[in-house]
Amino acid sequence: MLYVVSPAKNLDSETPPVTETYTQPELLDDAQELMKTCVTLTPVDLSNLMHISDKLAGLNAARFAQWQPNFTPDNAKQAILAFNGDVYTGIEATSFSQQDFDYCQTHLRILSGLYGLLKPLDLMQPYRLEMGTKLANTRGKNLYEFWGELITNKLNEQIAATKSEFLVNLASTEYFKSVKKKQLNAQLITPMFKDWKNGQYKMISFFAKKARGMMVQYLVKNKIENLEGLLAFDMAGYQYNPELSKPNEPCFTRNIEE
Repeated sequence: MLYVVSPAKNLDSETPPVTETYTQPELLDDAQELMKTCVTLTPVDLSNLMHISDKLAGLNAARFAQWQPNFTPDNAKQAILAFNGDVYTGIEATSFSQQDFDYCQTHLRILSGLYGLLKPLDLMQPYRLEMGTKLANTRGKNLYEFWGELITNKLNEQIAATKSEFLVNLASTEYFKSVKKKQLNAQLITPMFKDWKNGQYKMISFFAKKARGMMVQYLVKNKIENLEGLLAFDMAGYQYNPELSKPNEPCFTRNIEE
């Protein structure tokens, strides 16, 4: 079983990593090519392109200017520990044992606008470049065209290496659009997470993001390899709800007080 998640906008480059193990991104040459376009962007360009504040635009222009591909623990950090959004709060990688990290390294992949596809322990330098950004580049008019089939091919390589029957999509729609679903050599499973609100079950973004991360934590710590194990996910009050599920979209629901 292989699973994918989105990156996060927020980053933590300051907290010391809880593991010394690290690897290098496999698509670093492609990221370097993309960076040739990124470094030409001014803060004004970035503000208009990404719809972010002048302060954030200045920060990210500086990040692009400082970026260089010789990653070491001194200038970069493992991806799963560097990303700091809701999904990663759910993953809680700081609680992983070394055995958990080793397992996660084999079974989890992080989609990325700049790096394409990251292994959890791949070193990365800080950046902000969302997959949906309409950045004209050397390969097309946006990042989907830049990455083409590269991400899908890398996923299929890992599907073959792990003999995975399932690819579990725990990424956002924006990021999973970078994957050519019809070319995947595994059955696609997209879990849904819904909370009871106003008399019905609804997908609430903040809770759903954290739940995706918690499912990664559950799959890693329990070394889940089959669909039965995935359906047994029961963290934070979520339970499999067969009535709201579809064949490839298992739904997990919970009732919490408002």
